Amino acid sequence: MKRSGDSEGEKRRKRWKLLQELGDQKITFLGPSDQGYQQLWDSSYSGLVLKRSFSLPAELHGRVQAALVTLRRKGCLLRDLVRVRERDVFTVVSRTLLGEPGHTYRYLNTRLFAIPWHSEDAEVKGQNCCDPDFRAACKALCELNTFFCSDVSLLKEGDRLTQCAKGEAEAKQGEDGDAGSKHSEDSRNSEGGESESEQSEEGDTESKHSDEWDIESKHSEEGCSGSKQEGEWETESKHSSEEGESCQVKPSELSVATGSEGKFPGWTPKGKPVAQLKHSSTDHLIEDREKQASDQGSSQPSPRQACTGPVKFNVTLLNYMDPAAMSQLKEEPYYAMGKMAVGWHHDENLISHSPVAVYSYSCHNDKGESSEGGSSEKGGCWRIGLKVAWDIHTPGLTLPLEPGDCYYMRDDLNSTHQHCVLAGDNARFSSTHRVAECSSGTLTYIQSRCQQALSNLHTDPETGSHRLLALLPTTLQHCEEIHNEVEFEWLRQYWFQGQRFARFCSWWTGPMEQLEKDWKIMETMTKLFLDTVEEEKEEGQEREGRREMAETLLAALTDRHQQRQTWRDRCHSSLAQTLPPEEAPVDRPFWGVDDPNMPLPFDLADIINRVESLLWRM
Repeated sequence: MKRSGDSEGEKRRKRWKLLQELGDQKITFLGPSDQGYQQLWDSSYSGLVLKRSFSLPAELHGRVQAALVTLRRKGCLLRDLVRVRERDVFTVVSRTLLGEPGHTYRYLNTRLFAIPWHSEDAEVKGQNCCDPDFRAACKALCELNTFFCSDVSLLKEGDRLTQCAKGEAEAKQGEDGDAGSKHSEDSRNSEGGESESEQSEEGDTESKHSDEWDIESKHSEEGCSGSKQEGEWETESKHSSEEGESCQVKPSELSVATGSEGKFPGWTPKGKPVAQLKHSSTDHLIEDREKQASDQGSSQPSPRQACTGPVKFNVTLLNYMDPAAMSQLKEEPYYAMGKMAVGWHHDENLISHSPVAVYSYSCHNDKGESSEGGSSEKGGCWRIGLKVAWDIHTPGLTLPLEPGDCYYMRDDLNSTHQHCVLAGDNARFSSTHRVAECSSGTLTYIQSRCQQALSNLHTDPETGSHRLLALLPTTLQHCEEIHNEVEFEWLRQYWFQGQRFARFCSWWTGPMEQLEKDWKIMETMTKLFLDTVEEEKEEGQEREGRREMAETLLAALTDRHQQRQTWRDRCHSSLAQTLPPEEAPVDRPFWGVDDPNMPLPFDLADIINRVESLLWRM
């Protein structure tokens, strides 16, 4: 069970205390031209690996970059309408999900349905679900995924040091920038690509809710700039039951979390030394993760997996953002790193300790022409920012990215650190490959769950009449849980946003139609369950059993009724109405009053009242 709201209030209090102790001071961060950069990377960010573009085959670059441009031209990179603190907001970045057939990826109460890699010839399998150009683009991203799977497993410690040394040498050979004075006013103003373009209606609404977004912004490049300092510090402190990932603190990590002034030659905190703050951020790191362990709840019984053996990335989240199209990007608030395209976050919903591989490609225009020249630390270049979680002592680190550069986050870096994306001047694609935790997120999984529920129904082959095979409360509860899971984790998620991609690739169309048929049979099973509960029985043991059944049914129906109303509100919200018809959420399944094809009404309020009255009479 999740803890009460007092726990979240305590976390907010700790965040405020950290920020109050910081005051107006900014925490030091280092870039490639700063003394001590390599030492800081080695000691506090050792799980980060940079691969310069020249270390990938040129042919692979060509296919991948052409694929990214193709997918954008076809219009399949779209902004998601996600749920944050009971409010809907648009992501700033546009995206789509590619991956293993039948896989999904869940973030911010949103389930993305992966367009398959198309690594095999779909026509041979009778699954000609998209046009040749689209299929070729998917195959190119699959090639990149295959490269990453092999390369990230082969890397040794020396490889990371070599890549890092090359990156630092290249940075020093470039133009002399003002990066050495990270907190000067000039540096703050030069970072990023702020634009004066007109703000769309979606942008206006998004800005209103940006504070709420950042508090929850623990997802992978989910696409929001920074906001107020309140709440954003340590976003991993709030995990939903579906998305959270508990992390264990190793003794070896504590030295990183504590930090000390002067640990890295060449940097000195500006103003009030951060290392002299009396507040112990390490204590909060340990305390908060202990709470995380107790806070973790899950709607599914599947245990948390750990990454072992060869790496196999099963999905990639493609992102696209053009800073020139944004009315404004907010400044990174703690280090003054520059304009943020994506706020501080952990990548979520991953197999524990699995690596993440990212391909970064910035370009001038829709033709995919790369940007040229310029210092890697000036505002024109996209950068990744990193910081140690719950730590105001260890300096942050920035990593400039040229077109075609890649980076890996290995070992426990994603769970013990946070990262952000600092905007450059040009548009940028990224392909973020990860090992998604899919124990309850594949088509095979939900199909097997449907079979479990439907196995409790007998259909007479001659009359077509139905009856439930088992009436044990535990069996009925299990069936109703599956019923709700199919409706709210799959059908309504798909029709809310997943079906937007059916015009590009129809792979999910058939499976979702079958899931809806199975769900409709479960509606019949709930009707039979209701009839059994309302049926008059004699006094004694059977009556006690009926009461337990009625309580089970009431809980399932109440949850279903509330969730249906929430999804209805989301589908008809003002934000949803701003989307074009082909992208707008669809309120499905939905049916009118007294629909003869449906065994139960859409609105369950009257039935809930009937069951409650029955319980009162027992």
